[in-house]
Amino acid sequence: MYLLILALLLLGLKLAGVEPVAHWSWWWVLSPFALAALWWLWSDLSGRTTRMAMKADEQRKAERLAEAKKRLQSGGTKG
Repeated sequence: MYLLILALLLLGLKLAGVEPVAHWSWWWVLSPFALAALWWLWSDLSGRTTRMAMKADEQRKAERLAEAKKRLQSGGTKG
């Protein structure tokens, strides 16, 4: 995500003509887009994205379970 933000910032600076980015080669300005694409490719191929999604699902499940236990102990009323 940080690479994408950097890429958009550099692109905006290049198009706006802000120094010193205005004089940089387009290769330097656009390279963070390529790096972000490589990062996402690696993240998907390595299973990192899936592991993070599973971890978030487990966290939501644990929170729902804790909330259900809390409601049962307080007499089952909501709110």
